[in-house]
Amino acid sequence: MRILALDTATTGCSVSLCCGDDVLVHDARDMSRGQAQVLLPMAVEALRQAGLAPQDLDAIAITRGPGAFTGLRIGLAAARGLALALGIPCIGVTTLEVIAHGVSGQDRHGKTVLAAVESKREDLYVQTFDDALNPLSKPLAADAPGLAALVGTAEAVLVVGDGGLRAIDMLRSEGIEAEMSTAAALPDTRIVATLAATRFDAHTKAPAPAPLYLRPPDAKMPKNEGRARP
Repeated sequence: MRILALDTATTGCSVSLCCGDDVLVHDARDMSRGQAQVLLPMAVEALRQAGLAPQDLDAIAITRGPGAFTGLRIGLAAARGLALALGIPCIGVTTLEVIAHGVSGQDRHGKTVLAAVESKREDLYVQTFDDALNPLSKPLAADAPGLAALVGTAEAVLVVGDGGLRAIDMLRSEGIEAEMSTAAALPDTRIVATLAATRFDAHTKAPAPAPLYLRPPDAKMPKNEGRARP
């Protein structure tokens, strides 16, 4: 199965083209702005390098959040548009589960994995997993006391994600020690493709993935919805 996986949810722009367990093309760039200009060209180039046409794809995979509001909209719009044009499924996975799955089995053994994504506010986007990567909590936005309550009485906490260092400081302020993982802090689209493949069902038409927003955006439309006053 050929899957084109995309990510613009955080401070990167990443594309992977995978066929089964084989990664045909992987391109990841560190950029907090400009994803809208480079994402589709990166996807086109990935197909060219693999010698494939868009019609050869079986599914599109995308990170659906939590993350940066603008980045999420860019990635989801591109993924849903491609899938609709090609008549193939668009499969969404969360940023937090992708980051958690980047931690090796050896490193997470016997530990609670805390995936933490930067929110650019006082809180963090977080979710906890056991050492087999089964979710222990739902994704949520948490401040320091909320983070401490989330990890509870876990004997060992391993933190991963671009919000990881701040999460450790927040936990320490609540009297809880945690360890920072050496795994990638940003979502890896190779993992996005792997997770999407486990959820692919050629016989079921799933709804297009919706963005996972854990709180309202900072910028809001005025009450007149942007219409000029008479």
